Amino acid sequence: MWPGTAVELMRSRFSAFAMMLPDYLLATWHPTTRPTELELDEAIVWRNLEIIRTESGGPFDQSGIVEFEAHYRILGQRESQHEVSNFVREDGRWYYLDAVE
Repeated sequence: MWPGTAVELMRSRFSAFAMMLPDYLLATWHPTTRPTELELDEAIVWRNLEIIRTESGGPFDQSGIVEFEAHYRILGQRESQHEVSNFVREDGRWYYLDAVE
């Protein structure tokens, strides 16, 4: 089942990064901004996703914003990635569009 909100899609994409599923990441990336291929870094171990805020992105919205911080380890060191992501809904499906920061 396709995620019903922008936050659900963000959480599923985080899980896909953690489980090394580039095909899912590409499938949930909007075609206008999607790269042709995606190589994931096996040295990164994704640990936790913290949703900081959301704007719109509900089941009846056409767009949404999710600000998050993703925590990971690389080569034994703790790191994090902060991002504000744009999502769009087309034909009833949410897609990751791009990052503001």
